[in-house]
Order: sequence, then C-alpha cells, then structure tokens
Amino acid sequence: MIPPKTPRTHNAPCQAKPCCGALADSKQIAKETAAHNRRKKPRNVLFLATDASTRSSYWYSAYMKELCIALVSDVFYGEDAKKRLVQRLHQAKNLGAQLAVLPEIACNTWSPSSTVLQDDDAEALGGPRCRMQSACAKEVGIGIVGAAILNDSGTRYNTCLLWDAVGTLIGTYQKHHVPEEPGFWETTHYAQGIDGFPVFNFEGFTIGIQICSDMNRPEGSQLLAAKGADVIVGPRSTELATYSKWRPVWIANALTTGCYYCSVNRPAPEDGVLIGGSSIAVAPNGEILTESNDAITVFTVRQSTIEHSRKDYPGYLPRRSDLYAKEWKAMKDT
Repeated sequence: MIPPKTPRTHNAPCQAKPCCGALADSKQIAKETAAHNRRKKPRNVLFLATDASTRSSYWYSAYMKELCIALVSDVFYGEDAKKRLVQRLHQAKNLGAQLAVLPEIACNTWSPSSTVLQDDDAEALGGPRCRMQSACAKEVGIGIVGAAILNDSGTRYNTCLLWDAVGTLIGTYQKHHVPEEPGFWETTHYAQGIDGFPVFNFEGFTIGIQICSDMNRPEGSQLLAAKGADVIVGPRSTELATYSKWRPVWIANALTTGCYYCSVNRPAPEDGVLIGGSSIAVAPNGEILTESNDAITVFTVRQSTIEHSRKDYPGYLPRRSDLYAKEWKAMKDT
C-alpha cells in the first residue's frame, strides 16, 4: 500500500467569492439581471445566483477569470479505488479546485514495468475505470483529467479522459510518443496515438493535454497553443532520477507557448520502477508557481496573466505555421 500524503495548497485561496453585495429587492434583482443579459458577454460574463436559504443574491463569473487546478499525485486501483478517489477529490475541492488532474493511467497498476501484456488492463470507452471516474466527478462535483488504456477495435491507446463536474465526458487525448525501455515497456501495452492534438473548453478556459513523453516533443505543445490552449496539463509516470531533465522542458514549454503548464506524477516506486518526482506548475512567463511532493498541490490560473503573456515577448511572435508545415512535409517526402 502506498503511504498517504497530505494535501497542500499554494498561492492565494481560489474558492469562488461574491463579486458584489447582496440585493434584497426582487424587482431590483430582475432589473439588474435584465441589464446584464443585454450586455456583450466575453469570457468573464456574469450571471445572478440566488441562495434560497438566505434570500441573498450575488454576481458570479460564469466564465471564470480564474481557474483553480489540483494536481493529485496518487493512484486508484484495487478494491477501494473508488472510495480513495472520492476522498482525494473532496480534498481537492475543499482547497478550492474546480479541476483535478490525475497522473498517467492513474487507475491502472504500472503494467509497462513488464513486457507481459495483461488483457484486463484495457477497456472500451465506457468500461469500469471510465464509469468510476465519471461517477466520482459527479459525486464530488469537480472536473477530472483522468485516464484509461482504451481498446479501440483491437488497438490499445494510453488515453486521457476529461470529465466535467457532472461526470460528462468532454473529450479524450491519446499519448503520441511511446517509450520502450526497461521499466517503461510501453509499446508492448499500447500503440502511438492517432487522434492529433484536440483542445477542450472547461469553465471558459481552453485545456490542452500532453501525456508524459509528449511533453519532451515541444511541437505538440506549440500546436495546442496555436489552437488556443490557455493551460496544458501533463499527467506522467517518470523516475526521480530523470526529474532534472524534465524541469527545464516544462519551463521552456510554458514560456514559448504563453500557456500555463503543469505536470503531476505517479507518487512512488512500483514493481521495481523508481517512479518519483514533484508535481509542478509553471506560469506563462516561465515562473514556477509551485513544485511539491505532496499528494495534492493546488494552483490558480488567471486570464489576466495569459492575456499579458500573449502581448509580451515572446508571446506576440508569429507562429509561421505555413513555413513549418512546408518544411516538415519536405522532410517526410524525402
């Protein structure tokens, strides 16, 4: 059994707060609501929420200016998997998180430690691990970047699953760069992804995903940024001894994409593989927001920081996608 870790929060608390005082008069509430509904509503559009128990009403942001993300360094397999996942999600939500990011294939054992393929490691979309993650997201009321090894017509893919706070699947992302070396015999267990680099809307922010080795090929992160990603999340399973190689990659990826960049690792050695290394979150300017070995690490994404990074150097530089596409095609054709 992996020993439990304690949750930890970083930065200012990120619980939602009222944007203005309570309004007592129902006619005034209706008047204010109508006025807001007539306005243009960009990313920080407001709506009126009424607390029936106290008869007080507050303006909240429907498309948040801030998003609180929890990096959950834990794994969830075995008989008590659902119970432990719910507990971790409650801890994350109590720290203010709206989205919890789990490590690489967090609901599986680290089967790539061996070259022996296990049939029950994989499932179709909607299988038992998928159902568990969906149910936990709905029960706690928090979004999840989870995972499963999905079997699609006989081909297995290491796949991230993005769930919203009511347990609905928003989308999937497949791992594209698959290692094959001691402790990480991954091509034995799943194929390289084929579904490209989708981005997903979550609470008004655009989320991109990279799985482990994908982060060491920065073209994927650049594509996600070009498609509008605000945040790139990177579940992983890596050894502690290699952490110093990964750290500058995350900083460079954040700085050159103009995105928030974060990664969360499986928590401890498994089956002889010396897995270890911190959770980390980096701001678009390359500043490390948090770096922690705690079970839960929370940080805040801010729209104002993203907008500034895209006006500042190097964020304003053109991406020249046509030029790069031409050169990549020429290399492929030779």
